[in-house]
Amino acid sequence: MTGTVYLVGAGPGDPGLLTLRASELIKTADALIYDYLAAPEILKLAPAGCRLIYVGKKSGCHALPQEEINRLLVREARSGGRVVRLKGGDPYVFGRGGEEALELARAGLPFQVVPGVSSTVAAAAYAGIPLTHRGLSSQAALITGHESPDKTASAHDWAALAKMGTLVMVMGVAGLEFSCQALIRAGRAADTPAALIQWGTTPRQRTVAASLADLPARARAAGLGAPAVLVVGEVARLRPELGWFEKLPLFGRRLLVTRGQERAGRLAALLSELGAEVWARPVIATASLAETGIFNDLSGYDWLVFTSPTGAEIFLRGLMASGRDVRALGAMKIAVIGPGTAEALAPFGLRADLMPAEHVAEGLLAALAAAGLAGRRVLLARAKAGRDVLPEGLARAGAQVRDLPLYLTFHPDWDEPLPGRPDLTTFTSSSTAEGLAARVPEAERALFPAASIGPVTTRTARRLGFPVAVEAETSTLPGLVEAVIRHFGRP
Repeated sequence: MTGTVYLVGAGPGDPGLLTLRASELIKTADALIYDYLAAPEILKLAPAGCRLIYVGKKSGCHALPQEEINRLLVREARSGGRVVRLKGGDPYVFGRGGEEALELARAGLPFQVVPGVSSTVAAAAYAGIPLTHRGLSSQAALITGHESPDKTASAHDWAALAKMGTLVMVMGVAGLEFSCQALIRAGRAADTPAALIQWGTTPRQRTVAASLADLPARARAAGLGAPAVLVVGEVARLRPELGWFEKLPLFGRRLLVTRGQERAGRLAALLSELGAEVWARPVIATASLAETGIFNDLSGYDWLVFTSPTGAEIFLRGLMASGRDVRALGAMKIAVIGPGTAEALAPFGLRADLMPAEHVAEGLLAALAAAGLAGRRVLLARAKAGRDVLPEGLARAGAQVRDLPLYLTFHPDWDEPLPGRPDLTTFTSSSTAEGLAARVPEAERALFPAASIGPVTTRTARRLGFPVAVEAETSTLPGLVEAVIRHFGRP
């Protein structure tokens, strides 16, 4: 039984611009054949067991010639299964998707095309340049600067292109000077606004804006190279007002997120939204120790205390898995260490009765003591080998404490190494600082300036040799993000 080939547009680089349909297909692919510009975050959507086949092409370096890629698609389709051909941008906009589709059609093999966001539109938008704008341009032409080498002359009608309101060129860095001069010779004014946008829509984006005549020299001096998009036209004058992406407070900053895999997503999303290039490398992972037997008798406790979102989730999921529900908690009150832990209760229909103003163990202990602990029974649900501050402090205050270890933490392997040194490393707990210390030699830790979520984490990080550049004023994820913004000094 033959399979179906899906020619899927991966978008211009920002993983957030991947379409829902593309995401669905990648998540169910048996084989994923991808290009040079496919973002690593997109490739991670592929399921376990999916065969990843790289066929990328960049200037002067082709993993496979186009004819071989065409034949590969035919072979994969005939072997059965769902074959996703992932192409940067849109498959049919300078992506040679038409050639691949023709090869499949002529072989009598089923295929579908899933359009993607083209870099011709997206890179300009992220640089603050609309391709059309009332009063400035009512038409746009898309061309490639990389023409077939067997052509004896350019296929472009430069005289016609010089009259276009907006001209967008892809794959034109190598011939940038020739293209700009060709437009000027064809009648385009030398002082026409133009911009060259490299790595558009990603935190690596760089934009050089100048007149058509000056752009090649300016781009060369700035060191811009492929992949890049050229935009020529009066619409480029709007960039100073409409440019938004490169003005984001964390634009271009390289941030290492060390949080556990199951919790890294929210912090990474917050930082990415502000323009940062986020390297998510979990340095801690958790293994549940909760057994159904621990939920047999929950009666008689006055307080249930959670010191982390992970502990709250493991406890409450285990409670449900044991055949009970939140009614088994009876009249006991719930205390949490901070807002993140309080949020973890919401999916289970619960709310915290107590949360300290200072989101550390010492603050939680003081808040519980103020509520009165003499003779009270406290169930402390937390990580194994946690700090002794709470169990010892609660006992000294007169409480009967059951210290319930729900999970342990360990240091997982990384799937990929760091691409360089981060501008800042985020520590959301002492465990994350300890986890990174397990991977980074002591002599190199000074190269990892850190943003800490709170004073306890700061003390741990500094003890391990990590320089803490900034500490959150409130020990929450938004507080940590605010601290990172404050560190880089942009509003």
